[in-house]
Amino acid sequence: MNKRLKHILKLALVLILINIINQRFYTRIDLTKDNRYTIAKVTEDLINKIDKQLLIKVYLEGDFPSEFKRLQIETRQFLEELSAKNSRIKIQFIRPDNQREKLIKAGMIPSQLSVKEDGILSNAIIFPWAEILYKNKKNKVSLLTNGTAQSQEDQLEKAIENLEFSFSNAIYELQEEKEKKIAILTGNGELSDVQLYSFLSEVTKKHRLAKFTLDSVTTNPLKTLLDLQQFDLTIIAKPTQPFTENEKLVLDQYIINGGKTLWMLENVQADTDSLYNNGSMLAYPRDLNLTDFFFSYGLRVNATLLQDLYAAKIPLATGNIGNKPQFQNLNWFYHPLVSGNPNHAISKNITPVRLRFANQIDTLQNNLKKTPLLMSSILTKKVGTPAIIELNSIAKEPKEEEFSSGFQITGLLTEGLFNSMYTDRVKPFSIHNFRKKSLYNKMVVISDGDIGRNQLQKGKPFDLARDKWTDEQFGNKEFLLNVVDYLLDDNGLIELRNKNIQINLLDKKRAYQEKTYWQFVNIIFPLTALLTFGLLFQYLRKKKYS
Repeated sequence: MNKRLKHILKLALVLILINIINQRFYTRIDLTKDNRYTIAKVTEDLINKIDKQLLIKVYLEGDFPSEFKRLQIETRQFLEELSAKNSRIKIQFIRPDNQREKLIKAGMIPSQLSVKEDGILSNAIIFPWAEILYKNKKNKVSLLTNGTAQSQEDQLEKAIENLEFSFSNAIYELQEEKEKKIAILTGNGELSDVQLYSFLSEVTKKHRLAKFTLDSVTTNPLKTLLDLQQFDLTIIAKPTQPFTENEKLVLDQYIINGGKTLWMLENVQADTDSLYNNGSMLAYPRDLNLTDFFFSYGLRVNATLLQDLYAAKIPLATGNIGNKPQFQNLNWFYHPLVSGNPNHAISKNITPVRLRFANQIDTLQNNLKKTPLLMSSILTKKVGTPAIIELNSIAKEPKEEEFSSGFQITGLLTEGLFNSMYTDRVKPFSIHNFRKKSLYNKMVVISDGDIGRNQLQKGKPFDLARDKWTDEQFGNKEFLLNVVDYLLDDNGLIELRNKNIQINLLDKKRAYQEKTYWQFVNIIFPLTALLTFGLLFQYLRKKKYS
């Protein structure tokens, strides 16, 4: 008896010791092939900075399709990983049934899904949103992306891939105490506020925006440069007037001293409005006096127009019924739909971007890293300028052999150590602390000034992501917002968008067709096997002991 008691006491002590070790040392092992549950270092750094309770409310609770049950499970598992890293992170899954109106007012728009189960098609409404509360601030997280997904299964896969970026980015915004400052350049005939409203109204939710003009460069260029250097990023949206040498030197030294730039340029004068009004127009080169400026950064925006067989539609009157004109949406090859680079965080999974009278970008050999972000289709045609463009040419059948120019770059990211274009040149004004070379820097150049221009409806800005006439969806806004995030991202957070996850989903069609077979395999077969084993066991037992 004493011996048995000793064994029991030893076992109890071992169990207590194991429990103590378990409480002190905690780890989780990710055995998935794609490292789905491995938190990136940038995310861990953000989580470690959380010093007060951070509450995450997820509105993915309730009855909805099985595919999106998977999104709920993946979201829960990911957030549990975050909570395991920092116990101050608390998670709540909430049914949105009684809060729908409140959520919609807060900008959390529900999604309507088409669900096909047992051959029956039905609709379901879910709220794929989360809300993060931290230090009297809140931020919302969309769990579904508006990318290039062709089906709900693809959409689900992209959503799960973006989980870490979406939550990490939202947490980063809550932690960021100093807003980044963005200058919107004016004074060279750039787009107006109302034309950029759809894009900039989203940017201003995260950053501070201010207009900045280079007009004072003629009287006090050094002060202009110092004022511009207060901004982290400068956006130049469709300038139409040439830049002076003074202005170019200010921009050059701004970039060399670390300023980020987003250029939306057109080197050809061509406009859809004048084409509609007159039926034809003369497209001619526009000299912005920037050729030598961009040459030092290893690129050239050409004065050629790009036609693409993969193009957006424009509405045209094609006839009359009675006194009413009838409109039809026809492909307009001067409005190419360009694709994003699937291997870069800026352009991965975005909807095709609509350009209007875009030019082509050439890259030049130097030490800078150049990454194409936007590319045309292979079926393109380059149109030299000056050229007459007629609206009635839309009715002509395109000859495929004429569209043989191949892929063309329309959006380019340049990164590296930039050299000043004024290193071995006479400077228009003297700078005592002139720098010849920058530290690591980056800029984005897009060869269409209208990529960020929204349409107007009754004088009010229309959503940049849609066309008011054809209701087509475009990726312009998402792409530009990603560009701003990338240029201002100093810690590599946006690289989380490059995460790839392979989701193995159920083949619904096959499951429905083979429903009876799998019901037999999973229900009848195990029962039959169990009964057979029981009868056989009884028979052998009786035979052995009778």
